[in-house]
Amino acid sequence: MTGPLEGFRIVDVTQMISGPVATMMLGDQGADVIKVEPVSTGDLTRATGSRRRAIAPMFASSNRSKRSLALDLKTQAGIDLLKRLVATADVFVQNFRPGTVERMGIGEDALRQVRRDLIYVSISGFGETGPYVLKRVYDPVIQALSGLAAIQSDIATKRPQMIRLIVPDLVSALTVSQAVTAALLARHRNGERQHVKVAMLDAVVAFLWPEGMAGLTLIDSSAGAGRPPSRDLIFETTDGYITAGAVSNKEWQALAEALGHPEWIEDPRFATPASRVHNIDVRLELTAEVLKTQSSAHWLSRLDAAQVPCAPVLSLDEVISDPQVKANELIVEFDHPHGGRMRQPRPAARFSNTPAEIRRPAPLLGEHSDEVLREIGLSNTELAALRSSGTIA
Repeated sequence: MTGPLEGFRIVDVTQMISGPVATMMLGDQGADVIKVEPVSTGDLTRATGSRRRAIAPMFASSNRSKRSLALDLKTQAGIDLLKRLVATADVFVQNFRPGTVERMGIGEDALRQVRRDLIYVSISGFGETGPYVLKRVYDPVIQALSGLAAIQSDIATKRPQMIRLIVPDLVSALTVSQAVTAALLARHRNGERQHVKVAMLDAVVAFLWPEGMAGLTLIDSSAGAGRPPSRDLIFETTDGYITAGAVSNKEWQALAEALGHPEWIEDPRFATPASRVHNIDVRLELTAEVLKTQSSAHWLSRLDAAQVPCAPVLSLDEVISDPQVKANELIVEFDHPHGGRMRQPRPAARFSNTPAEIRRPAPLLGEHSDEVLREIGLSNTELAALRSSGTIA
């Protein structure tokens, strides 16, 4: 069976994480994604972390379901080849700094000369106007500017803290992949071509707002942005850690009973969802004091029986062997032709009739250069000349 995006071609000149992860998801869903990389280095993540036969884990996990074309876009010959390729494509995705693609001759106007109904996608750190446009940007810069680091602040010291994951990159990738499918749907319905622009800063602020910045919603309100509790929902037991939480009155009552403190139900500090939020610090402290008196298995059994949301806090190794993860068949293993035995999560969204799947392993640099260029009409003689000149690799 084919994927939901079978028949669409995407030319991807992005590097690092946000763009590649976005196009990887589209590739998993059936699109023909052609990853155009610099001939000398390839995507920068190829050199990140430990490698096995030129395949790095981060690259492999961000660039599966793609073909690689190694092309020198610093030459006119390389630009001409890219344009010939774009003429066969539905979507073009780039994450160069604003202004760069215009100087290269592959901006929106230039590529519309070769494909009128192209969906042109630009990913940037801050957008295309404003004082930060030309700043270099990586994930920590967005964590700092978006409010994410402030939300994670240590309550005791007030020191902002960053999440130890590249959340802004990944949130931007999700935003881009959804926007591309929406743009393709709009084009299918009414023939509209468009330029999709996603700024990482915009994507992350929008992502944070419903919870982390909800207090700023009501203008002229005295509530303010609010503050996080002094502790999180990680509770220590005698032999490990668990999480447990109660939102509704029914869940709170069940938790109080399961922990052996029914008097909490009548306590005015915890009588309503609003009062429990207002008194969150003391509520979590009381909960923590009780939970550290017994084992994780003891409390999880009682909480599950009472239908209180709870779970053990798993190590990374434990995640892949968790019975629910196994039941979902989430982690798949396969033999990469160059990197050896690998495991990765399957695509998260499951389609009943047009399944998404890992369609091909992450490619070596330029692995499909000849294959892709033959598809747009180049002869073996032309390919040999381009390789000799260093235009392709």
